[in-house]
Amino acid sequence: MRHPQGSTAPDESLVVRLRELKDRTGLSLAALAARTPYSKSAWHRYLSGGKRPPRPAVEALCRLAEADATAVLALWEAADEPAPPEPPEERPGGRRSPWLPLWIPVSVLALFGAAAAVAAAVALSGRPGSAPVAQPLSEVPRCHGSSCQGELPDASVCARDAQTRSRVADHAYAVRLRYSPSCRTAWSEVRVHGRLAREVSVRAGDDILSASYPADDVTGVNSPMLSVGSPRGVEACAEVGGKVACTGLDADAPPAPVD
Repeated sequence: MRHPQGSTAPDESLVVRLRELKDRTGLSLAALAARTPYSKSAWHRYLSGGKRPPRPAVEALCRLAEADATAVLALWEAADEPAPPEPPEERPGGRRSPWLPLWIPVSVLALFGAAAAVAAAVALSGRPGSAPVAQPLSEVPRCHGSSCQGELPDASVCARDAQTRSRVADHAYAVRLRYSPSCRTAWSEVRVHGRLAREVSVRAGDDILSASYPADDVTGVNSPMLSVGSPRGVEACAEVGGKVACTGLDADAPPAPVD
């Protein structure tokens, strides 16, 4: 089975197991969407084999089905094995499917922007008669636009000029939609009151990125970043203690930040 854009579709055994888990929950696709950060259409693709689900989606379905995720994640990892090499003329073109890879260490991803960061760090002030002024390396974003896709905002320095564009909160946690004008990226941030496991995700249309943090991780608050031209139409979500909260801007929402 092949994904329409050329990447390998989910292994059939994984799809069968996911369907079994979905049936075990007794939930409809709409109910799954309401209890997770993933849309009804996304769940349809995951369960029909049209698209490989991200790891957090598999973990969320196992939690809802009260099933041990170990064996299911083994199927998920097996489905991620690369296909045999193909002749150059037969190799499908186009960009890599958005779910590959969500879990590359940020330190590796940051290398792609290192050259741009070094060049920007030695930029001169440009004022006549002034001495050369180097911009501090720690303040230079390490990516921009599509090169930021999947990176974390703190490691890429995109959080430096981040603005909160939408917010929702209750007694246990607060979720914010964050946007960086310099990096042109958006992400979800969740602040939890106490030690609680959490899953943080950001979505723009069918493009979804997420990260899961255990209860003993007190520093992980952000989802990976989405490359977007504007925060309009972006939704930030978090699942904490089995409850999901989402916030975002409609496509015609005013651009003013809330902080």
